[in-house]
Amino acid sequence: MHIRAYLRASTDQQDANRARASLVEFAKGNNVSIANYYTENESGRIIKRPELMRLLDDASAGDVILIESIDRLTRLTADDWAELKLMIESKKLHIVAVDVPTSHGFISTSPVDEMTAGILKAINNMLVDILAVMACKDYELRRQRSEQGTAKAKAEGKYKGRPENKERNAGIAKMLDSGATYSEIQAITGASRATIAKVKKNSLELV
Repeated sequence: MHIRAYLRASTDQQDANRARASLVEFAKGNNVSIANYYTENESGRIIKRPELMRLLDDASAGDVILIESIDRLTRLTADDWAELKLMIESKKLHIVAVDVPTSHGFISTSPVDEMTAGILKAINNMLVDILAVMACKDYELRRQRSEQGTAKAKAEGKYKGRPENKERNAGIAKMLDSGATYSEIQAITGASRATIAKVKKNSLELV
């Protein structure tokens, strides 16, 4: 069994590595070690995130996807969550979330009889699904509030938009010119793929 830590933040203003210390502490507290880290800045509404897909490709049956909380893995709609869950289950992987105690049994070294293990697995699966729904609802609510706030600010003439990180974007443009891939640029800058694409588009428009 390999423990594969997955860390995600949704924007380039958030640090996906922020939760790394808590995952390391959790692993040590359960006498296991983390084999690999997969870190990215992508929306939880996207299924095929580069690092998540790499994790699934690397993983073998019985491996664990270690996350800080379920919303780090998914803010997907019900249909998309079902699709991602099928991908995980097809590889016989286990999801362990630090804030979901019922999931911790997948890395526990304490012996558990088959019936108890089955009950805990059923309870955990149900709880994970509930938390996935809550993560989706939370995303939709926050987006709705953000849109309302933006609309109000525009109506009052106060909306200025997000300030551009000109120094970082200039660096991204240079890396794109040198032939660097999106994944390489993400690893260096922490920028999202959407930001890199926007910089590329703006650069092409200036040509």
